[in-house]
Amino acid sequence: MRLEELKPAAGSRATRKRVGRGIGSGLGKTSGRGHKGQKARSGGAKGPTFEGGQTPLQRRLPKRGFKNFNRKIWAEVNIESLNCFADGTEVTPELLLANGLIKKVYDGVKVLGRGELEKKLTVKAHAFSGSATTKIEAAGGKAEVI
Repeated sequence: MRLEELKPAAGSRATRKRVGRGIGSGLGKTSGRGHKGQKARSGGAKGPTFEGGQTPLQRRLPKRGFKNFNRKIWAEVNIESLNCFADGTEVTPELLLANGLIKKVYDGVKVLGRGELEKKLTVKAHAFSGSATTKIEAAGGKAEVI
């Protein structure tokens, strides 16, 4: 170790500049903000969309489309992924969540019909597609709407 390699211990020095602490600090008086003007004032910083009083771009552009605030967000599961359960298992949203087949229940679980089902299962979910219901019943299981 040499003298020029010495460093202070990590976290021992302040990283933030302390402004307004006298003229000798180099950041006294106006605290690095210059003289007067909008940016010198407290709360004077405007957002990234502010265009100096001109109507901002997001207000000038025409609004398009429609967002349905009553929409339902489904946690979707295909029946091919239900083959990981043993015969006779009662598959519930909680069981799907525990096994990582869905990340979150959202507004409900919907079972979709992609793939084939080789197990006889009782599947309890909030909604089923038509093909999922027929495939579950064809395998000897039951599709129950919660």
